[in-house]
Amino acid sequence: MKMKLTPLEKSWILYDVGNSAFYLLISSLIPLFFGELVTAAGMDVSQVTLTYWPYTTSISTILIVIISPLCGALADQKGFKKPIFLTCILVGIFGCMAMSLTGSWMAYLVFFIIANVGINASCAFYDSMLPEVTDKDRIDKVSAMGYAYGYIGSMIPFVVCLVFYLLYYAFEVISLETSMFCIFALTAVWWLICTIPLLRRYKQSAYVERKDHPLRSSLSDLKATVIHAAKHPNIGIYLLAFFFFINGVYTIIGQATTYGTALGLNAVSMLIALLVTQLVACVFSVLFGRLSEKMPSGRLMKISILCYTGITAFATFLVSEWQFWMLAVMVGMFQGGIQALSRAYLGKIIPAERSGSYYGLMDICGRSATALGGFLVGTVNTLMAGTSANVFGITLTSANFSVASLIVLFLLGFALFCKADKLNKT
Repeated sequence: MKMKLTPLEKSWILYDVGNSAFYLLISSLIPLFFGELVTAAGMDVSQVTLTYWPYTTSISTILIVIISPLCGALADQKGFKKPIFLTCILVGIFGCMAMSLTGSWMAYLVFFIIANVGINASCAFYDSMLPEVTDKDRIDKVSAMGYAYGYIGSMIPFVVCLVFYLLYYAFEVISLETSMFCIFALTAVWWLICTIPLLRRYKQSAYVERKDHPLRSSLSDLKATVIHAAKHPNIGIYLLAFFFFINGVYTIIGQATTYGTALGLNAVSMLIALLVTQLVACVFSVLFGRLSEKMPSGRLMKISILCYTGITAFATFLVSEWQFWMLAVMVGMFQGGIQALSRAYLGKIIPAERSGSYYGLMDICGRSATALGGFLVGTVNTLMAGTSANVFGITLTSANFSVASLIVLFLLGFALFCKADKLNKT
């Protein structure tokens, strides 16, 4: 039977549609524009993109790790969640627009850091709203539908963005600067419009009563949440498992076009392949939501982690465009499912009044993992620059080796999640 969404659930899902448009740019056009700016500066694209870009994502993630726990604790206090959520959105939109107004690749990276911090901080609060906008019986499906609609909805502005990119890249009708401005402006406006219904309908219903100055009270609440997690190993171990396995997920998503560019793949072909990823991810997010009604979500997450391990192994031997297309399809099959299930899984095992703090900690685990992933990819690529090896008749370069380094993190995440899921069943 088809589940009927409430107006609040629809508004919550719509924000996923809005922010996913910018996330799609991060995994597609933003690295390509960075490559164009690097080329214009007369630098080596293959080396700079797989070194500076991962380091940049790591820096932005470190900032998110510092900011998220405090903001999350503040969000748990009465009347704070919505205004901080809006502030983070405005910071992200400012960074998004500013990226289109610079011709320097260094300034471009700085504004990307600002935009990335804004959107990821906003999503920590957005995720923490989930236990308030729905109930535990519907949380898996609502979370999955958020990702599903996010994937399909983000394609609407992206298709238009792709036209502006092709007008520059393929037809040379407009300049790089004009293409960038149109793309980032459209994305920023789409993001803002999709935010308005949630801001209008959401009212914070779960919170911790403030007993002191907001900052001191927030630090005290954060400390209490950490102590609570330490006393409940099912939660603590789950967050640690999430730290490892989501590392690979986010790194693969964020570095896809950068990796393809370093291997010399066609930019337009990669972008179309990423559209296929969005379509596949939409379908499979809905499928995972339905499967969660018939199978334990823990089992579905284990399957997804193991499949991602295999996908990473396949990506290690990627040398041609048809393999990139296969990779795009396989990533789409499990990308939405593992993200939606992870978000909902935490919502089931934590107290609702501490959702802000816990989702802030979850964001730390996820984003610091991304920092580790970006640092790992960048470091391996730097250390092995200029080296190659023949494996199974395929010549592997530093780019291939850098992707292979992610496999061990999926395996660690799987082992820890098995432990956490076992504790949650007892």
